[in-house]
Amino acid sequence: MRMLAGRLAQSVLLLWIVATLTFLLLRAAPGDPAALLIAPSASAADVARARAALGLNRPLPVQYARWGRALLEGKLGESFVTREPVSLVLERALPVSLGLGLSSLLLTFLLGILVGTVQAARRGGPLDTTLTVASTAVYAAPSYWLSLALVALFTYGAARWGFPPALRLPAFGMRDPAGGASGWSALTDLMRHAILPVVTLTAIGAAGIARYSRTLVSDVTGLAFVQTARAKGVTPTTLYLHHVLRNALPPLVVLFALALPGVLAGSVFVETVFAWPGMGRLLVSSILARDYPVVMGATVLYAALVILANLAGDLALPVLDPRRRS
Repeated sequence: MRMLAGRLAQSVLLLWIVATLTFLLLRAAPGDPAALLIAPSASAADVARARAALGLNRPLPVQYARWGRALLEGKLGESFVTREPVSLVLERALPVSLGLGLSSLLLTFLLGILVGTVQAARRGGPLDTTLTVASTAVYAAPSYWLSLALVALFTYGAARWGFPPALRLPAFGMRDPAGGASGWSALTDLMRHAILPVVTLTAIGAAGIARYSRTLVSDVTGLAFVQTARAKGVTPTTLYLHHVLRNALPPLVVLFALALPGVLAGSVFVETVFAWPGMGRLLVSSILARDYPVVMGATVLYAALVILANLAGDLALPVLDPRRRS
């Protein structure tokens, strides 16, 4: 319990340091939020009034104290651009990134571990070489390029080359612009719109996990107890499921915990290309608009998830690996 209390205290301190640095860096960045919100022909007096309305005319320590007190009270402030509570703005974008990110993350690890295990089992063979080249090429491809390539293939290319209707996928947005669908039809339409962005995120992520899993599984396979089990005639399926993957699980759990915060941040390029209004796209647009409260709210939320995911990974290791319980 003492260790857990110490880790929690460290986590809270780290969260506050990240939030403070973000606050200072935002204020130091060029650009005036008030000047971006009013007409270009506005006078200096109009800019001054806008700054006063936003609370930006006060000294920096006063702004920081007001923001910190509001954060301790559970308030994230009000957006400069939309004049809505930041919590409401994040509430709209968060489900989009969670749905897109969680589905792609689960598929990433399932596919990546499977491919990496197959590569380790066929290490040095033609299949291993083929999968290595393919995974390296996909992992090296920029996400925006892969997104545009999939759009070109399954939308314009599908119509030009006469693909079956099931393979002609929508490229942009979350729903059919014509609208009107409800119930099961609306869910089906949403799933069809999600195929291309999920495939993009899964392909890139799974390629990296496959490379990591190949090395990890190969190392575990070379250990003495695995060789002993193989010499005793254990079937390959039992060998890899009950001996190899079971001992390779702790590092993969830590990797999953480290990758989990990316679900909240979303993918800026993928969300931009496919026009999905998630957290990544919201954060970039808020930075460009100098919408300080939204940027701070998203940063605090993202930093909290990163810290909690790392803490959860550290606490899960002794449960998965008895050697670490001491």
